[in-house]
Amino acid sequence: MKITTHFILTYTGLLLMLTMAACTPANSETQQAVAGAADMESDAGKVIAKSVPFLTLRNKTGSDKAAEYFGGERDTLHAGICELARTPINSLKNIAEIAPFHIPDEIVKLDAITELSVEDFWQRMETTANGQAPVLYTHGFYISFDRGCRRALILKESLGLEGRFALFSWPSDGAITNYTHDEADLYWSVYPLREVLADMINRFGTGNTNIVAHSLGTRGVMLALVLMAQAHKEDEPLLNQVVLIAPDIDVGIFKQYLPLIRPLVRNMTVYVSGNDSPLALSRQVHGYPRLGEAGEHLEGLTDIEIIDLSDIPIRAPSGHVYHLYQSLVTEDLDQLINQNQPAAQRTNLKQVGENHWRLQKAEAE
Repeated sequence: MKITTHFILTYTGLLLMLTMAACTPANSETQQAVAGAADMESDAGKVIAKSVPFLTLRNKTGSDKAAEYFGGERDTLHAGICELARTPINSLKNIAEIAPFHIPDEIVKLDAITELSVEDFWQRMETTANGQAPVLYTHGFYISFDRGCRRALILKESLGLEGRFALFSWPSDGAITNYTHDEADLYWSVYPLREVLADMINRFGTGNTNIVAHSLGTRGVMLALVLMAQAHKEDEPLLNQVVLIAPDIDVGIFKQYLPLIRPLVRNMTVYVSGNDSPLALSRQVHGYPRLGEAGEHLEGLTDIEIIDLSDIPIRAPSGHVYHLYQSLVTEDLDQLINQNQPAAQRTNLKQVGENHWRLQKAEAE
């Protein structure tokens, strides 16, 4: 097989830019803490305990270290709770709030993992959701289990989703050189993800589940919906909100599948940007525009809401993880997820097409 110099350079460039972006089922009575909490100290000596419920298709490595407990190999579905410690860095807080780029104002560490059976996991969420629609979040490429839990915590906290949020972690290697390996593991994860979504719909009711996916993870969600569409015969949507953030999906393929999957969802929102460097390089590697890139290739996509973030400041160098570090984006997501508001009713959005809006910084009063 002939590999061109252009491909090698392009693929290497993609890896470099993405670097910048920032099993046996448990018994139903089993609930096991597998890693003990470590002491952490900040300037004020204050550690805040937080947690993220998770479902994962990753293998258990045998390590008793929380950050290494799950690896990047394929396995059956595991469930549990990520126990995280957040340590504020008081001396950086004021700087972090006004800097034009993201500066962490705290240390977030995966401190312990508590395993639950899948049944106990769902029963726990049915209780803690307190009648509110749950949110399932799935990550993208180059995300270890540890990193996925930490990022999920940021999103959960930003949107105030306590009690009704869960991370779905497919077996990404968490290695910058393994993009194609991650793609293969993502495709392998599609059917199990479809089963998880079906379980959520069965437990929480038709039309009462929200899905938020980022980057490569959006491709898995799209394909899981394709599988569900093949068996869906009712007119009522199965899901409430499906939110695709910086989707690393071939836009032409998405256009083919959209008529099939759109009836399954009450509302579908796609966040795009003209400042997303990893997606620009993914386009070069794959040869076709990505759904998460702003541009003319989005024309013809109907019956979805496209939110263009090209006008807002970049707070992370890659322009790819704006849902974590850009308050304007999290404010828009809050109105979408927590208030079920369509784009036409949300603040800071300027309509530029029939189903196309641009998010803009609020004018000073």
